Amino acid sequence: MIPRYSRPEMAAIWEPENRYRIWFEIEAHACDAQAALGVIPKAAAEAVWKLGKFEPARIDEIERETKHDVIAFLTNLAEHIGPEARFLHQGMTSSDVLDTCLAVQLKQASDILLADLDRLLAALKRRAFEYKDTLTIGRSHGIHAEPTTFGLKLAGHYAAFDRARARLVAARTDIATCAISGAVGTFANIDPAVERHVAEKMGLAVEPISTQIIPRDRHAHFFSVLGIIAGSVENLATEIRHLQRSEVREAEEFFSAGQKGSSAMPHKRNPVLSENLTGLARIIRATVAPALENITLWHERDISHSAVERVMAPDATIALDFALARLTGVIDKLLVYPEAMQRNLDLYGGLVHSQRVLLALTQAGMAREEAYRAVQRNAMRVWQEGADFLTLLKADPEVAGRLPAAELEACFDLAYHTRQVDTIFKRVFGGV
Repeated sequence: MIPRYSRPEMAAIWEPENRYRIWFEIEAHACDAQAALGVIPKAAAEAVWKLGKFEPARIDEIERETKHDVIAFLTNLAEHIGPEARFLHQGMTSSDVLDTCLAVQLKQASDILLADLDRLLAALKRRAFEYKDTLTIGRSHGIHAEPTTFGLKLAGHYAAFDRARARLVAARTDIATCAISGAVGTFANIDPAVERHVAEKMGLAVEPISTQIIPRDRHAHFFSVLGIIAGSVENLATEIRHLQRSEVREAEEFFSAGQKGSSAMPHKRNPVLSENLTGLARIIRATVAPALENITLWHERDISHSAVERVMAPDATIALDFALARLTGVIDKLLVYPEAMQRNLDLYGGLVHSQRVLLALTQAGMAREEAYRAVQRNAMRVWQEGADFLTLLKADPEVAGRLPAAELEACFDLAYHTRQVDTIFKRVFGGV
């Protein structure tokens, strides 16, 4: 991922220094286990820890000749360890190191993403309670439907990211497995005790059965979860973009002093952060299909998955980390305009109360089909003529014959639509 969309802590996970450090720990812990089993001298394992060093530049230099990254790494280690280096990698294959390392990196990335989600959830909760009772129009198909509150809108997004967090916790568990099982996973040249020891030391679970690799359905699950989170990011970003449209302007991104919206039009205040989030979400979701395709490999392994993962693992985790942090900032500083929300609520002469009138007519004895026709007949005049809905209903003999003026007016009470807000908030936020 390019530096523009990278944050240092997440990017550092994918730097060569961190990758080789994890490789070294895997090899060193394996040596400890081998020494405990009497397979290699204890002094050799001690020498690995004491003398083992690596230089990314030197590894790159060796790899240009060997065309093999793990061999290049082991060769560089041997340059520092000396003769005892012959006991490194006993009974292991390259994927034992690569896949176990990737598991550690994805676990590290998950921890950052979970912290990101916690900060986003806190921001959404704070703003949801701030606007819990702020009336706004609910829209379906982009058209005015019935009143809701801005707090309920935000609570809905909070619930989505709360589900996302639970999914990521499960995906973190699923991906965090260790495989030190040899060339085709049979432990022919290495004792399973080595795998158990490395897994414990690296904070991983033992992979129950591996071939030469950890099964890629685990990775598919992980990246699918990232894709779902990205979808929720875009969902909220799209809501903000719509609310910021000039014709709506019920909410907008914070616009700082000195900020410029357009090189040509000085008046512009654009939802650039939310649009950026939409684009980043596309990048993250684009990793889901390759992750699913990586499940299918030839026999005990091939490396068709390798290049894909080297690109998508850093890109997806770095992009999502950046996106979650950016979205948290957008929500934290979001400008909200309750007056505009009320203005838009009143824009179409009370049409938003059509269902209440429909239900009241059925309760008064009118057949639903007749009630629908009566309400719609008057509603269409509001759309076409800009008339006042309540006034038209009071003047309609069929409607007024069933509902006295006071009962019709009661159907236009906005407070009716907020009666269950506390109930929904308790469901979402746990009775706070």
